[in-house]
Amino acid sequence: MADKVSIQEPTIGLGEDIEAFGYKQELKRGLQLRDVILYGVLFMVIIAPQSIYGEIQQNSHGMTPLVYIVGFIAISFTALSYMWMSKKFPIAGSVYSYVQRGINPHVGFVAGWLILLDYVFVPALLLVMVANWGVALVPGSPWYLWVVVFVVFNTFVNIRGISMSKGIDWIIFVIEIVAVIAFIALGTNFVLGGGGYGEFSTAPLWSDEVDAHFIAMAVSIACLSFLGFDGMSTLAEETYQPEKNIGKGIIIALCIMVVVFVAQTYVAALIQPDWENISIETGFFDAAEAAGGIWLRNILLVVNIVAVGIANIMNAQTASARLLYSMGRDGVIPRFFGKVHPKYQTPYVAALVLGGLALIVTAFFGDMVMLSRFVNFGALSSFILLNFAVFLYFFIKEKQRNSFGDIVKYLICPWLGIGILLFVFTGFDVPTYVVGITWLIIGLVIGAVKSKGYKEVPDAFKNLEV
Repeated sequence: MADKVSIQEPTIGLGEDIEAFGYKQELKRGLQLRDVILYGVLFMVIIAPQSIYGEIQQNSHGMTPLVYIVGFIAISFTALSYMWMSKKFPIAGSVYSYVQRGINPHVGFVAGWLILLDYVFVPALLLVMVANWGVALVPGSPWYLWVVVFVVFNTFVNIRGISMSKGIDWIIFVIEIVAVIAFIALGTNFVLGGGGYGEFSTAPLWSDEVDAHFIAMAVSIACLSFLGFDGMSTLAEETYQPEKNIGKGIIIALCIMVVVFVAQTYVAALIQPDWENISIETGFFDAAEAAGGIWLRNILLVVNIVAVGIANIMNAQTASARLLYSMGRDGVIPRFFGKVHPKYQTPYVAALVLGGLALIVTAFFGDMVMLSRFVNFGALSSFILLNFAVFLYFFIKEKQRNSFGDIVKYLICPWLGIGILLFVFTGFDVPTYVVGITWLIIGLVIGAVKSKGYKEVPDAFKNLEV
């Protein structure tokens, strides 16, 4: 009989030796830490606040920067859980793989199925945004044509491989950074020249109106705005030294994003003190026009279309394809999802299916508000399971509780993450619960069928000591 290998102690090669976890290396490694960080930054989108700024500014009574600060703190506990698990289990699959090994394979399937709700609806949400901007930029252009063009392009790049998408990522990253710097510089000059507040102010950062409702809204927005850090973990089998670079990349990317989010929304808030009358649809772009003229408004609109339509959707599809690949090779969903392109070494079947799903979901659910709610349900549910997996695996099973640091990492932080997520979870509306629970029930049925009543485990676990 073949020797059994413990999944707690990977053998030689550290995170790059995925045979220690029961798998073969099929995907092409080519990413360094800087590439992982870039992927996460572009997935979360440096200019993400610009598209939803008006709505947040009204709901937060002019304190959008504070929303992002509070949201960052809240989501950081879950990000730390991702870091601990990616260090211990540096394999593709993200929350699916982590919960699979932290709790058990069947609960792992449930976590993977729940995050799929997120990964299926995120591209559709982004496509709706891009199509709306495209029609605004080119009046009279077919709305759905924008959707088809970006789906086809991103699917092609995903099939060609991570090296091609990496090059495109760097180009778009530079474009986004230049646009943000230009806005901040012109906006600051406008304010100090007597426009807006006429000076730097603490009003966008704090007021006595901050309460539990404000905190809940901030965390809910953060779950949507910072989504992408979780997708970074799906690149583990394409990254050098993933046990070190994935977790570190997640934390660095999140820190970069909160600084950039706060900086640009703070300047926008200074430009437009009258938050009560700000436009929900074009609030940020109106601020850009006030600070730099119509040319800055149009440039930012084009940059948003390019950044979201290419970099963000492409990276979302990349993460989704890796998740489907992981579940497919385990056989918990049809195995054809686990097929790898013989030349490009990419999960091409998963990429093609996701492209088709994006077109279908966008056609049936064209409302941004509805799509964002569905995204949050899947993300929050899986994040709760992930945090519990960290507690159960490290604190209970591994008994890593002998130092204060262990208690903070494996007891306090995971449960703080769970508590915060449950708090936000209670604020969903009825349609969100209906869709989410229906999706969960479908997943439970599929899981039961594929595992013959939750008795069989994936092949990767049959020769491993769990």
